[in-house]
Amino acid sequence: MSEQPTPLEVGATHRGSYGPVTRQMLVRYAGASGDFNPMHYDDEFARSAGFDSVFAQGMFTAGLLSGFATDWLGRANVRRFGVRFATQVWPGDRLELRGEVVGMEESDEGPLAVVELTCERAEGGTAVKGSAAFLV
Repeated sequence: MSEQPTPLEVGATHRGSYGPVTRQMLVRYAGASGDFNPMHYDDEFARSAGFDSVFAQGMFTAGLLSGFATDWLGRANVRRFGVRFATQVWPGDRLELRGEVVGMEESDEGPLAVVELTCERAEGGTAVKGSAAFLV
């Protein structure tokens, strides 16, 4: 007889990590997404705009955070997802991903776990904050 999974509760957390981020990842993301802004792959261009080097596309980082959340709670279960960008992610950065269930809501489909999500640079600074709701 298989054990039933424990219901998701307020306070449940999940952690992960990613990286280091590489320039090759940024170029691949540009090709996959169609975001060919040279800030993300051309050092000379990024420096001429006042940056130290190229940096990750915001949606690249948001995609990492969404993948982390759906690996935890299931891609088919996501009902809402939103992010807010806070700081750049640079080549070489390692990212710490965190999720916490902060509430439960009722929906027509059943209970939803409301989750706060963060993607922090191990080198310091929050890159992305997010929130989501997952059917449980």
